[in-house]
Amino acid sequence: MTYHRGIRRRIAIVATLLTVFLIYHFTFGTESHPSYHAFYNYPPKRSCPPLPGIEDVLVVMKTGVTEALDKVPIHFKTTFRCIPNYIIYSDFEEDIEGVTIHDAFRNVSPAVKESVADFQIYNRLQKRGREGLESQDFADEANSAIGKPNNPGWKLDKWKFLPMVREAYNHKPDAKWFVFMEADTYFSWSTLLGWLSHFDPSKPYYIGTETQIADVIFAHGGSGFVISNPAMKLVAEEYTKRADELHEYTDAHWAGDCVLGKVLSNVGVQLSYSWPILQNSNIGELDEFTTTFYRRPWCFPAVAFHHLSPSDVRFLHDFEQRRLSKSSKPVLLHSDVFKELIYPELSNIRDSWDNLCSQEQATLSTFQECQSYCEDTADCVQFVMRGGTCYTSTTPRLGTSNSDARSGWLIKKIEKMVDQAPKCSRPDFGL
Repeated sequence: MTYHRGIRRRIAIVATLLTVFLIYHFTFGTESHPSYHAFYNYPPKRSCPPLPGIEDVLVVMKTGVTEALDKVPIHFKTTFRCIPNYIIYSDFEEDIEGVTIHDAFRNVSPAVKESVADFQIYNRLQKRGREGLESQDFADEANSAIGKPNNPGWKLDKWKFLPMVREAYNHKPDAKWFVFMEADTYFSWSTLLGWLSHFDPSKPYYIGTETQIADVIFAHGGSGFVISNPAMKLVAEEYTKRADELHEYTDAHWAGDCVLGKVLSNVGVQLSYSWPILQNSNIGELDEFTTTFYRRPWCFPAVAFHHLSPSDVRFLHDFEQRRLSKSSKPVLLHSDVFKELIYPELSNIRDSWDNLCSQEQATLSTFQECQSYCEDTADCVQFVMRGGTCYTSTTPRLGTSNSDARSGWLIKKIEKMVDQAPKCSRPDFGL
C-alpha cells in the first residue's frame, strides 16, 4: 500500500459539492471577529451542568507557541472548566497557568526534526525557549487557498496531526471518543454529547466537516473533528509502522488535516460528514437559512464554532451557562443561535459594519439606492454599501465590523422568514 496512490474517485456530485464548500470557506472564513458580544452581559455560572458521558471523552487541543499565551488561557476558565480529561499539544513544551502544554513532536524521529526545513522554528525553541522566537514568526498572513505558506508556525503545524493522534491515544487508550479542537474553537459540550450518543464508539468513526483537496476527502481541522477509539488505534499503529513513508507524504503536502484524512482512509475509515454541526465560522459569518449546500442548518445541532477571539469564547461560554440554567434542552440548535444571538443584533441600519452580502448590484451607487432596491425586491432581506458598491442578500447574516461599510437589514422580512421556518420539534442529527 502506498500513500502516494490516489484513493478511488468519489461520485461527481459529491466532489462538486465539497469543492464549492471549500471555496466558500476560504472566501468567507475570515479571521475578523464580530463584536456581537459587546451588547450582552451574561455572568458566568460557576456550577457545571450535567454532562453524561463526558468522562469517556478526551479533548485534544492543538495550538502553537506564537498563539498559545494569547488564546489558550481563556479555555481554562470556560470550555475546559467542566471537562475531566483534556490535553494540549503544541510545538513547544511549557506551563501556562499551571497547565502543561505538551510537545507534539516529542517522539518524532530526530532525523526528521534536524533535516526538514519546516522544523527550523522548533529547533530554535528547543535551544533557546521563547527567546528563540523571531519577529517573522509572528508575522500576520492572510489565509489563502494553500494556507499561510510564509508563516513558519503554520508550515510546522501540518506535522502535528499524526504525532498528536498517536500521543493522545497513548495518553488515554481507554477513551471512547477523542475530540480535536484548536485554540480559536468553541465546543458546546452538552450538544456534542447529545450528538455522539447516536454513534457506537466501539466502531471506527472519523467525524468532521467535509473538505476536499485533490482526491482526498477529510475533516477540516479548525472546525474540530471526532475520532472513535478503534479508529485512533488504527491510525496510531499505522503511523508507528510507516513513519518514514508518512513523513515523506507530510513533507510533500501543505495541510496536516488532509494528511490525517488520507491515513484514515487508507486504514479503511472513511469520513462521516458533519456539516453544519461543526462550523468553520464564527457567529457573525453564519448563514442559518442557506440552501446552498446539501443541508439547511436551521434544525441541526450547533456543536462547534471557529475563528473566535478569547472574548468570543468567553461570550459563548457565558451564554451557554445562562441558557442551560434556564432550559431543559441541552442541545443547542442553529435556530437557537439565530434567534438568541444573531437576530437581536440586527437593525435597520448599522454604520461601520459589513453584513457580508455577496450579490453585487453594480448599477447602484448610493446607500439610499441600495436600501430602496432591497426594500423593493421581494427576496432581499439585507444590504450593504462596501467600498462604494452595493451588495444584497436573500438570507440574513450578522457580519463583522468594517469602517468602509454600512449595512442594513429588513427586519419585517426576516421576522417572516423566522415565522415560516421549521419548528424543530427535535434536533436533526443528519443520521
